[in-house]
Amino acid sequence: MTDKTASRPEETASWKKLTALAEIATQTHNRERVGETDRFEKYSIRVGSLLVDFSKQRIDRSIFEGLVGLAEESRVLDLISAQMTGEIVNVTEHRPALHTALRTPADAKLPQVTQDIEREQDRMLQYAEAVRGGERKGFTGRRITHIVHIGVGGSHLGCELACRALNRSGIEIRFLANIDGAATTHALTGLDPETTLFVIVSKTFTTLETLTNAHAARTWFLERTCDKTAIASHFVAVSNNAAEMTKFGIASVSQFKLWDWVGGRFSLWSSVGITIAIAIGAPEFRKFLSGGAIMDEHFREAPIAENIPVILALLTIWNSNFLGSQSHAVLSYDSRLRTFVEFVQQLEMESNGKAVHADGSTCNVHTSPIIWGGEETQGQHAFHQLLHQGTRTFSADFIATVDPEHNHPDHHRWLLANCFSQSQVMLYGTANQARDSTKVHEVVSGDHATTTILVDKLNAQALGSLIALYEHKVACLGMIWRINSFDQWGVELGKRLAREIYRDLGSPDSESSDGPTEGLVRTIRDRTTSPFNDGDD
Repeated sequence: MTDKTASRPEETASWKKLTALAEIATQTHNRERVGETDRFEKYSIRVGSLLVDFSKQRIDRSIFEGLVGLAEESRVLDLISAQMTGEIVNVTEHRPALHTALRTPADAKLPQVTQDIEREQDRMLQYAEAVRGGERKGFTGRRITHIVHIGVGGSHLGCELACRALNRSGIEIRFLANIDGAATTHALTGLDPETTLFVIVSKTFTTLETLTNAHAARTWFLERTCDKTAIASHFVAVSNNAAEMTKFGIASVSQFKLWDWVGGRFSLWSSVGITIAIAIGAPEFRKFLSGGAIMDEHFREAPIAENIPVILALLTIWNSNFLGSQSHAVLSYDSRLRTFVEFVQQLEMESNGKAVHADGSTCNVHTSPIIWGGEETQGQHAFHQLLHQGTRTFSADFIATVDPEHNHPDHHRWLLANCFSQSQVMLYGTANQARDSTKVHEVVSGDHATTTILVDKLNAQALGSLIALYEHKVACLGMIWRINSFDQWGVELGKRLAREIYRDLGSPDSESSDGPTEGLVRTIRDRTTSPFNDGDD
């Protein structure tokens, strides 16, 4: 994402300084750093309704200053400006990455782009309000009661997250992503075609999983209505391929634009978010956008030492590149955010799972860590044992809400107590426990780096800020690692091979290109009770 003349990150003076600091830091347990009385004030920042506390990270003042120096030497603030003003940052596809423009009030620097966005956004929100309010009905005049959102990856993860966190509409929303007939059957079971709206999201309108499921949904619909003209009232699509949307049968009024300068994993702010808009209403959707814009302004204007997306990126680099952290856990102490880790997993790993720099040279340092995690406190009874007493090095984000907006205060008190205690154990371990031979099985080492993010209330604006925070963290990591965070060429080879194997599964005479795969294909052919036909959809 940086220019071709920039040095590799490990060749910078700041990186070399941090390498020396890391050698010292690894000799000291973090509990010895956190005794200063003002540590929380030093290492926590509030942006809007979010408080980000990184006081339990394995840093001190000299390390923090060294990390800030790395961001400065990487020209992060210049690169942020370049991204937000529409310069080409996706160098392999020769595109800007202007998802921030989707949530920013009219920008004088991007007049044509923002005018186009406003027109499309207004049209989408009017459509969403008509569905939500019952003005836009099904083909028999009945109100829409169910939505099936069909997409995969960036075309569904963000929308599912927002809808599960915020939906108060009374409309049941289902998500269909996987190319698995069982998932398709489950998504369609119990639906009434007269009251169901299908939302198809595919940037190219050629995505295998999405189009396979969309055709299955259309077949299901036509089998029950026997009326092709009814498709116009029950199918909506978001794409940059108008011809294919029309070919599918989507009415022009139900076609919405997705620009090529919006990456799928950053697209929920666009008309891709029509499902969100139906779930929460146009006013709340605009608040969602404003939450993202609050974080955009902070990212663009705050100095590096106070810029929380930049700081989170620097902490990732410190933990993974210098302290040997092998994975990063995202732990959500709010059930409304139970799918947040899946969203962040795609956002970080698809963006920064790269092995070459933007100039094509090979990366000599690790890039994205493995992102995983889950809903808490279930995780405490599943994988926290490994976190506390396993042999792997990791870092973690804890996310919780201050005001739970429910009538079970004691539940929330316990939830927060568990959240804070887990981060405390990961910091201190069994610091004060006698480590005699009879107690060795109880010893917890601690010394793991964690950040805690507190959200005042999980409303539309706060969720917008939270999502934008992670988006900007990811972009900043790409800037420092000198990689392109806005492409995903690694997924293409598997897609191509899948088409070849699909053909082999339907042909008794074909042979796969390698022996192990041929063995699997032959097993399916020999043992399936429902043989594949070449003409199967």
